[in-house]
Amino acid sequence: MLTKYAVAGIAASALLASVAFAQAPSATTDKATTAAPAAASDTSSFKGNWRTSKLVGLNVYNDSNESLGSINDLLTDKNGDIKAVVIGVGGFLGVGEHLVAVPMDKVKFVEEPIAYTGASTQPATGGARPATGTGTTTGAATAPAAPAVKKNPWYPDHATLSATKDQLKAMPEFKYTTE
Repeated sequence: MLTKYAVAGIAASALLASVAFAQAPSATTDKATTAAPAAASDTSSFKGNWRTSKLVGLNVYNDSNESLGSINDLLTDKNGDIKAVVIGVGGFLGVGEHLVAVPMDKVKFVEEPIAYTGASTQPATGGARPATGTGTTTGAATAPAAPAVKKNPWYPDHATLSATKDQLKAMPEFKYTTE
């Protein structure tokens, strides 16, 4: 009985060793063929492209900086080219949301944050800022500048669409069908 286990153990070891030797690179492997996949996955060659996973969920605004909704999906053709953007309009947390498909060329992506226009012409600095020239302070004290917003190179800040929320709600609802 001990002999059976010994023979089985040696056979299993021989099988595992042969698999390990089969996976080891041979000495005749060309170095140019092994370097090609690394060059294809070099991220520096894709600089300036956006991650589609970050486009989904992006806020969509109109030309008046009014929120229209958010991007729910991107529709591609068989070549992978984005043909339409599915935008969720209205609703609350996805409930009662009206989905519309808009051609990709109608949606513009913007890298800079939205410029809000309000009653004040002063830039928001996070606190009360004394008016300049009041004579209440002495010296050259100035308020700190608003922090510069660094753009993310992998996705835009938001999208814009020349439409109103009512116009989008009047469009036919987009439905995922299997027909």
